[in-house]
Amino acid sequence: METANSYVLIHGKNISHNTLAGSAVGPHMSIDKLFPALLECFGIILCGYIAGRADIITESQAKGLGNFVSKFALPALLFKNMVLLDFGNVIWAFLWSVLVTKVTVFVLVCVLTLMVASPESRYSKAGLYAIFATQSNDFALGYPIVDALYRSTYPEYLQYIYLVAPVSLMLLNPIGFALCEVQRWRQASHPQHSTAGILGVVVLQNPIVFMVIVGIISHFALGQRIPAVLSEFIDGLANSFGGAALFYLGLTMVGQLRKLTRDTGVALILLITAKLLIMPLVCKDMVDILDVGVNSTSANHTSLSNFAFLYGVFPTAPSVAIYAGHYNMELEVVTSGMVISTFLSAPIMYVSAWLLTIPLMDPTPLVTELENVSFNISIVSLVALVWTIAVMLLSRKFNRLPHLFVLNLFLAQFLVCVSMILWNFLVKQEDNLVGKILTFTLLYGSLYSTYIWTGLIPLCLALTNRDDLLRLRPGVFMILGWGVPFLMVGGLLISGERTETIDSAFFYGRAQVETTIRSVLSQQRNKILTVLPCLPLNLPPPGPQTTDDKQTLRHVLLCLLLFVSLLANLSSCLWWLFNKDPGRLYLELQFFCAVANYGQAAAYEGAVIPKTFFQF
Repeated sequence: METANSYVLIHGKNISHNTLAGSAVGPHMSIDKLFPALLECFGIILCGYIAGRADIITESQAKGLGNFVSKFALPALLFKNMVLLDFGNVIWAFLWSVLVTKVTVFVLVCVLTLMVASPESRYSKAGLYAIFATQSNDFALGYPIVDALYRSTYPEYLQYIYLVAPVSLMLLNPIGFALCEVQRWRQASHPQHSTAGILGVVVLQNPIVFMVIVGIISHFALGQRIPAVLSEFIDGLANSFGGAALFYLGLTMVGQLRKLTRDTGVALILLITAKLLIMPLVCKDMVDILDVGVNSTSANHTSLSNFAFLYGVFPTAPSVAIYAGHYNMELEVVTSGMVISTFLSAPIMYVSAWLLTIPLMDPTPLVTELENVSFNISIVSLVALVWTIAVMLLSRKFNRLPHLFVLNLFLAQFLVCVSMILWNFLVKQEDNLVGKILTFTLLYGSLYSTYIWTGLIPLCLALTNRDDLLRLRPGVFMILGWGVPFLMVGGLLISGERTETIDSAFFYGRAQVETTIRSVLSQQRNKILTVLPCLPLNLPPPGPQTTDDKQTLRHVLLCLLLFVSLLANLSSCLWWLFNKDPGRLYLELQFFCAVANYGQAAAYEGAVIPKTFFQF
């Protein structure tokens, strides 16, 4: 029997799992080894960056190192591990989960890029962007981290890194390469190509794909062992991969962020969101769905599900930059995105692993800390919003569309921050129920209003492009943007059952979660139906741009940043709704949602506030 303190309840559900799961996942998964592993990996990356920055290694020399890594060391490493794979001790649900997740993300990115990209670069962008979003840095960065966390408890997870490699290397990457070859031939002065020619270039001339195929064939032909005469040679090449790849990754980072523009920023936000947010969440959910039967009743299920999340957070592999350089296509987006995703993934992986290793947690300080984060972020955002709104009012252009919608979004976020600050003080007063309810009404009415305005802004942009905006009255949108959210909160107050928690996100329990889902889903659908077909993200080419082009770019960038916030909130609500025991990673997502909900002013500052607001 479990004691009461074996459970940690957040939002009315257990996030610590039972003692069995805790003993398998928490105490034995060593966080002490994780920090040295991260230090090793990022230390080598830093050495490479310093060598490139100080011009100790020139650009041509770095290219030679990249060729060695991609054409010798990595193929040898893959061949070795394809031959030695032990298929007898594999939970196949994990492979199918990663397969479904990667195929889904690959197809989604590829199709959306083909829909919205300009014709002169459509196929290369679709191929490279899809590879960027699905190919993880499994071997150079992922393997040392998995080794540090799981070698003493689940050593079979180490071979899963190589088991899932063919998903990208043999199935998805060749499709991306084929799209790049199509783009290359379309740009040639005398285009001559055939399906057989494309396949030959993709498979036979790519040593990574070729050696994976040879390795799988050799696995069965050689009886799962490498002949002694080749063993030392293969080991020598394979063992050189880790340090060389990380050092090369540091070299490729030199000067890349300088190339980042607002044009590439839009693509980067989408790609990094797909890689670091959608991938881990979908991967974890697929394990929860597909890992049924004997394994689903054991502690292995919890550990495997958490491992799937950590695997999804691995950043983009440096080989994607090599692919972009080989085809001389989309270098700015791929290299800048690789830098950003690598450094964003480090804190996510560390915090995730840290939460999973804590055997028991007291829920009271956790909820209090969550409220403190919301309170502190609200204060910072409030200062930024005061300045932002003042600049917009002084510009005297706020009565124009779509700027009127943006002003309403700012005002709604301003009320959210004020309400959260008030909530932090009122929640400590046990006898002030009326004050709590009024503050909650203002807080969530304003928060839902930000969701509505987030959907109305792309609708306004879409109608502007179609010259339909003159038929619409702003008053109608005012009712939608302010009336509907407070009606939803009013219905929640009438039908919901109030809880005693100090967390505003769960003040009305399950009914509040369901209301938030409905609010977010309506705006996600609205944004997808309006932004994609009507803009289509076919942004102005690099170079001098008109004032209208700059305004459109900034509005689109703002919408995409807010889309990430909506996606995080939707994932959090669905995670709670469909999981009896959401687990500790749910707590991490709650902290992210708090920052996203109450720190949106940072998105406004970065996306839409230049030296003079919207270049009015």
